[in-house]
Amino acid sequence: MGDTHLSLGVPGKTMEVFNGWENYQEKISENWKRLVKPEDSIVLAGDISWGMSLEQAKPDFAFLHQLPGKKIILKGNHDYWWTSMKKMTDFFRKNQFDSLSVLHNNCYAYQTVAVCGTRGWVNIPNDTALNKESEQDHAKILAREQQRLRSSLQAAADLYPNLTPVVFLHYPPIYWGNKNQLLLETMQEFHVKDCYYGHLHGMTHARALKGYEQGICYHLISGDYLQFVPEKIL
Repeated sequence: MGDTHLSLGVPGKTMEVFNGWENYQEKISENWKRLVKPEDSIVLAGDISWGMSLEQAKPDFAFLHQLPGKKIILKGNHDYWWTSMKKMTDFFRKNQFDSLSVLHNNCYAYQTVAVCGTRGWVNIPNDTALNKESEQDHAKILAREQQRLRSSLQAAADLYPNLTPVVFLHYPPIYWGNKNQLLLETMQEFHVKDCYYGHLHGMTHARALKGYEQGICYHLISGDYLQFVPEKIL
């Protein structure tokens, strides 16, 4: 599931003001406890918490920690608390959030799959005019995200060659005809068959790719799209 948008540390940022988000934090807890077992792993595909720092997001991490299973977290565009891998890992260890792990240039094994992924990046339509500086910034971020995805998939190929790589992104790699070609090429290179992503809310759900495109099956897992019911993969 993506886009939990927890706001226990910053109650003023609750998503309940938006249609379809009524009592969403209670729904996440109830559905999670009903479906997820202690031995399960659940991937949270970005936009985890509205906290602006690790300390401000601490109540949200505590909320996730007390839920069953191992949680694998990747970065979303609203995860302003996100910092270096070491700082996040040290923070989780210090606060005994040992059920939380970070997906960042790495991978995790679960049953028959290798969990891989990165944040991704926004798809800019081909006919959108950008100034030179904006175009360079966009290209730099996209290249960095491609490298992070490649690092994650390569780690899976090296460590778990017998497992099937599954990719999790925050941003959709394909949206309304606009394609994040670098990420698509990287997934094709590593023979990825399934890609899960979030980020999209409300009316944009209708424009999301849900199904096959060039041999890869795409799955939308935004929290509100799933009605805050975790989607079972295995």
